[in-house]
Formats: sequence, structure tokens, C-alpha cells
Amino acid sequence: MSDYVTYEQDGPIVTLTLNAPDRRNAISTFDDCDDVIAAVHRVNRDRGVRCVILTGAGTAFCAGGDLKAMRDRKGILEGSHVDVRENYRRGVQAMANALYDCDAPTIAAVNGPAIGLGLDVACMCDIRVASDKASFAESFIKVGIVPGDGGAWLLPRVVGMSVACEMSFTGDLLDAQAAKEVRLVSRVVPHDELMDAARSLAGRIAANPPDTLRMTKRLLREGQYMRLPSLLELSAGYQALAHTTEDHKEAVNAMLEKRKPTFHGR
Repeated sequence: MSDYVTYEQDGPIVTLTLNAPDRRNAISTFDDCDDVIAAVHRVNRDRGVRCVILTGAGTAFCAGGDLKAMRDRKGILEGSHVDVRENYRRGVQAMANALYDCDAPTIAAVNGPAIGLGLDVACMCDIRVASDKASFAESFIKVGIVPGDGGAWLLPRVVGMSVACEMSFTGDLLDAQAAKEVRLVSRVVPHDELMDAARSLAGRIAANPPDTLRMTKRLLREGQYMRLPSLLELSAGYQALAHTTEDHKEAVNAMLEKRKPTFHGR
């Protein structure tokens, strides 16, 4: 393990920071991937966590893969083509699965460049909020490789197939406003206001019942590839669970009594 990810908790909100500003938070080692996976597992074990913010230290969100490691064939890229295939599965792809499947809602607070793998990491989150200094590129093609981290699955689901193809085939850089126009991010805010905006959004999410939040996220995730009848069956089961919770009773009573509810995850 390393110190690639810092974990800070403020009540029901956790902030994860990619913390390698000297390399613009690039991801190049198993330890980097394992740190992200460990942080997500920690969130999943704590049912009191209702929202996660993911951001980057320094001037970048995540510059993607480490170009020096690519050149020198180090870390995940060490060995034969068979080794590299297995390394991707063990490292970057395991991280992608973990982050995408985080039980709690996730917000990417994109503070600077999100390039290649960095863009896909942002797409692994549920919501993206961008600083006006942020930029985005699905730039694997520029260094002669393919999106090995699941970007070919993630990006079309965020921006649609046509825009995803254009971004992937050209590797062009989008500024924050262009990213908003193609719905890659939901909002753009002044750089100095980014974390305040992310925390405000996280607070509005975290004001809701924690278990119902997690079930709602799971339904939205499954709904991306389930047939409607299958999703309805899953929804019926989750709804039956939700109706038996103390938080549901509290929400209904608070609404009828015109007061603010207090939820305890029961």
C-alpha cells in the first residue's frame, strides 16, 4: 500500500483525494490501484457514509497513466504482452470495478486535467462537477493504446456513442464548458468554489436515508443494462425493504409534521 489516496470523513461525507501531485496524480502501480480499492471497500463497510467526493491534489485531477512508466515498461506495464494483460486485470480494471460499484453515491470534483484513465476515473463516479480550470480527453489514441480501463463502456453511457467516438478517435481535449455542453459534467464552477460546490451537493445527497440512497444507486446502475421487467422485479424487492425501515417511517412522519427528518440508517 502507499499514500496515493487520502481518506477524510466529515459526518456522512467522505472525501477521497488522489495525492500524487508531483506526477499529476497519474496511476501507474498496483499500489495506486490498491489504495483506491481499499478506500472504496472502507466506504462500503461503513453504512453511515452517504456520499463520497473524489478529487485530486495539486493542479490536476488525474493525468491518466504515467508516461515515464509507459516508456520504461515499469509497474503495471512490466513484462510480456501476456503479463501486461493480467496486470491490467489485477490493477487498473480491479480499481475500475471497485470505484464504479462503490455502494455510496460518488461525486468527481474535477479540479484540473482529467486525461485518459483520469477521464475514465471521473466517469466511474455518479456525478461530475468541474472547475473552470478542468479539461478532459479520452486520449489513449494519442499514445497508441486503447482504453484498457473500461472507458469504451463508460464514456458512451455518459455522453452518448457519437460524442464518445469523436473523443476516442481524435483524443481531442475539451475544456470545462465544452464538457458541460456534451453532458460530460453536470456543472462548471469557478475554480476556487469547486470543493464548496461539491460539498454542498454532497450535503443535499447525504440529507437522505443512507440505505435507500445505496439501493437507489444500485437500481440506477443495474438499469443501464437490465431489461425493464428484470429491473422492475429488483425494484419491487428493494421497495419492500425500504417500506419496512425506520428511516421510511421517519421521512413520512416528518413530511406530515412539516419538520426536518433525522435518519439513522435503520
